[in-house]
Amino acid sequence: MSALSGLRLAASRLREDLVAAKLRDPAARSTWEIAVLYSGLHAIWSYRVAHALWIRGLRFPARALSQLTRWLTGVEIHPGAQIGRRFFIDHGMGVVIGETAEVGDDVMLYHGVTLGGQTHDGGKRHPTLGDGVAVGAGAKILGPITIGAGSAVGANAVVTKDAPEDSVLVGIPAKARSRRSGEDTRALLSAPDYVI
Repeated sequence: MSALSGLRLAASRLREDLVAAKLRDPAARSTWEIAVLYSGLHAIWSYRVAHALWIRGLRFPARALSQLTRWLTGVEIHPGAQIGRRFFIDHGMGVVIGETAEVGDDVMLYHGVTLGGQTHDGGKRHPTLGDGVAVGAGAKILGPITIGAGSAVGANAVVTKDAPEDSVLVGIPAKARSRRSGEDTRALLSAPDYVI
């Protein structure tokens, strides 16, 4: 890939992130506002640079950048995590994403979400979120588990077991149920029935 095509791809992905944020946040007034003021988006952009350093073996600079970003945005994303396209973190503050986490395309997290581990053993220690997963504020998803595509995790849920596609997970510990036809993810994440 030439430098010019690499720059075009990066610019395309930046625009894609801005559009994803605008679509997911009803408070967003303009693309300019999102680009300048959204700390969750800044954390994602910084993660992408840190991840590129990480996969090239530049581990210390990658970790240093991720820690600087944590200090500036309140969002900690380990540079070893694998994050898909159109990822959006709304509000940002307090989000933690561990080293072996895998996040699919079109995923949305609210503030205070942890994608964490439960062991100090090597290997896969953090969760995998399928495409289109939405995670409510304060939720904790722990261990090398998989949350299936299209699922919604309610605010403050604590998830420690796998969940199939199109699940709704609520409670401590979280219990999964199938999503009902026509259920809106945004409504699931803010409805009183789903807030612990």
